[in-house]
Amino acid sequence: VQLQASGGGLVQAGDSLRLSCAASGRTFSSYAMGWFRQAPGKEREFVAAISRSGGITYSADSVMGRFTISRSNAKNTVYLQMNSLKPEDTAVYYCAARNDPTGSHYYTVNGDYDYWGQGTQVTVSS
Repeated sequence: VQLQASGGGLVQAGDSLRLSCAASGRTFSSYAMGWFRQAPGKEREFVAAISRSGGITYSADSVMGRFTISRSNAKNTVYLQMNSLKPEDTAVYYCAARNDPTGSHYYTVNGDYDYWGQGTQVTVSS
């Protein structure tokens, strides 16, 4: 599967953005999806994950209550709605996919994912 992330940009603290990740192929619904981010000089960190069907989601503590992950299997797309953005949310955001035959899991570790998008830059000014 190939992933294309978009929707990043430069915003002010308190603003909102919605990231999208479009997947190629006809088996998108077979993949658990995740969002990660990497700030300059820091390791890539987990942001949010969603199961194949979208029925199970999980978010990192740092974004819980502000960010929401969702997906449309009909559109082969996963989203990350980001509200109340803070300067510390500044990073390159990556989407990732993992084939999940069980259908009932989400994954929070970099190494759990098989496919990665190219990243989209989010910059939040204070």
